[in-house]
Amino acid sequence: MGLYIETHIRADLDDIWARTQDPSQHQRWDLRFTEIDYLPRAEGETQRFRYAARVLPFLTVSGTGVAAGEKERPDGTRTSALRFASPHPLSLLAEGSGYWRYVPDAHGVRFLTGYDYRPRWGAFGAVADRLVFRPLMGWATAWSFDRLRLWLERGITPERSLANWLAELAVRALVLAVCCTGLGLESVIRVFGRFAATVAYLCPLLLMVAMSLALLKAPLACTPAARRCLRAPLTQVRTPRVLRTLEKHP
Repeated sequence: MGLYIETHIRADLDDIWARTQDPSQHQRWDLRFTEIDYLPRAEGETQRFRYAARVLPFLTVSGTGVAAGEKERPDGTRTSALRFASPHPLSLLAEGSGYWRYVPDAHGVRFLTGYDYRPRWGAFGAVADRLVFRPLMGWATAWSFDRLRLWLERGITPERSLANWLAELAVRALVLAVCCTGLGLESVIRVFGRFAATVAYLCPLLLMVAMSLALLKAPLACTPAARRCLRAPLTQVRTPRVLRTLEKHP
């Protein structure tokens, strides 16, 4: 079961290409990576790269891969593809491949990805991937795509987007904590007479409304949100030719 993510960005195709193909720019907005570096290559050789992801404050896993791109296509679209692998024994992701497509339209660019990978650790890894890791990877990819969109459309840097997201998350968590505490105090309020009883009757309803808003209200326009991205293609998608011809990474 491969992952598919799509967003629409109202920006110039060249700008989107630059922010996604330059490793120093890519690692700023993509939550899945801490570091991405192109490795030296001779003329005519396939581009190789190294990536790293900080899983925990004290644990970083890394891997390498090969990449290729088609910047000029007859239909005006662009494509890049990669194959990657991680030898790190603590990396659930053993090897995989994927692509990015850039499809211009009258209002911007459809930016989409499809990728899949093979987990390690045998049966345990397969279960952990299906229940936890794969959904998390899908969410992280979609969240990152929206983070990129905010950078290109509104000039909100990836660092500011992350700060906005953390701040909004903290506010929502605070509202939930206050509401849960307020529901626990309902029985105490009732001892203060008729007016207090009326307040006690209305208070749970108001607290439930506040909790619902904290959980369900759409994120602010300046905050990245995975829910803004498509998670399945609207039409049938074929694997790009450049990925099929890319050499398999050992």
